[in-house]
Amino acid sequence: MWGSRRNREKKSVICIACGDAVRRSAAREYDKEGNRWERNGKTFEHLCKACHRELCHQPRDELEALLVDIDAGRVDQIEFLTRYERAVQDRYGPLEEREG
Repeated sequence: MWGSRRNREKKSVICIACGDAVRRSAAREYDKEGNRWERNGKTFEHLCKACHRELCHQPRDELEALLVDIDAGRVDQIEFLTRYERAVQDRYGPLEEREG
């Protein structure tokens, strides 16, 4: 069914944030879908504990889909920021309307 935990603890993984190799037991799983408990058919990336602590742990509903829609990682930074601002305003309205 699942592999032995003892073997998993000795395995080395790469932190996707800083690039350091760390023991699996010294890393945290990162699930870009935001639900690491639903494990069927998934492969996980890993973060070292220090990088994991630096993450914002607030809910990120719809964020991954929005990033895919605007081709994040495939365009330069200026184009990404332009597309992101436009997409957020299209989906949620201008920030000024949400304040107060």
